[in-house]
Amino acid sequence: MIDKENFHPLNYVKKEEYSGSMEGMRYLLKKVHNGETDTDVIRVTVWPEPLGILRTPAEQKTSLEVPLTQEGVEQAADWLNEQYETRKDYWLEQMNRPWTKL
Repeated sequence: MIDKENFHPLNYVKKEEYSGSMEGMRYLLKKVHNGETDTDVIRVTVWPEPLGILRTPAEQKTSLEVPLTQEGVEQAADWLNEQYETRKDYWLEQMNRPWTKL
């Protein structure tokens, strides 16, 4: 689980992508421009291990956009924890999947 009190990638995300993993679930926080609102936001994406985001099929990725603020980072942490908890069996299954099954 991500501890919101110690999860502070905002200044990092403003300049670079921020990635991590949690027991079979990989995630990426990236600053993107939302054309509908004409603002920069954080796109949070999760996908299963073992592949990186570029090699993982689109149908295996789930994303959410949150404001590019500290509150947005907290929303991202909550969403990441929710994604992990609600799909925990899936993430663990992917983590233990043999490389030969890719």
